[in-house]
Amino acid sequence: MSAALLAQQLRPEGVEIRLAGSPALLDSSGALYLPDSETLVVADLHLEKGSSLARRGSMLPPFDTGATLAALAEAISHFRPAHVVALGDSFHDRRGPDRLLASDRRTLAALVAGRDWTWILGNHDPALPEGLGGRTAEEVELGRLILRHHPAPGSQRELAGHLHPVAKVVLHGRGVRARAFLTDGDRCVLPAVGAYAGGLNACDPAFDELFPRGFTAHVIGRQRVFSLPRAALCGD
Repeated sequence: MSAALLAQQLRPEGVEIRLAGSPALLDSSGALYLPDSETLVVADLHLEKGSSLARRGSMLPPFDTGATLAALAEAISHFRPAHVVALGDSFHDRRGPDRLLASDRRTLAALVAGRDWTWILGNHDPALPEGLGGRTAEEVELGRLILRHHPAPGSQRELAGHLHPVAKVVLHGRGVRARAFLTDGDRCVLPAVGAYAGGLNACDPAFDELFPRGFTAHVIGRQRVFSLPRAALCGD
């Protein structure tokens, strides 16, 4: 794919990287786009987390699903992918699909319709109802990459979620924490897209095991994605 065409597809606030030898566009929504296969990849939507917490007595504004779907819809509108892969934990629990508001259900149905859609199963949603559309899978092979929920041990060419990476840096004496893509050029762990999804600090040992040679953190800022080396980050 030509550099000019890639530049047209990349949003101004995004970043282009090479992943397993092919171009990948990191979007400020938290989505990753693979232009060679016209595939948009998102991780950890955690739809209906708010309603799940409410059932346990934690009263939060019940708008997380709407906000998450709006971010997803914006990315889909821009990239117009032929294929969408959701990397697991798309719903916060097994009953999440049953709790969707009618308006959110219609929005999700419109996003799924007319394109190839794969729901990777996660630990929060090990099964999904057929009425959502698309298909379910444990993992997907796409070119030289494996797309799965939980990062696999050892050296891998993969796209994975599950860990919700966030990067913390200190600016002007103040700690700033934001979602981040972590990659070493072969593996990429995607940030959670879900509005209420938490995050694991990129300096956690869990990431050291996945990236023994280090990684670059592509940190989602308010106006663009910043690329920082592992050494520039700090723990909580």
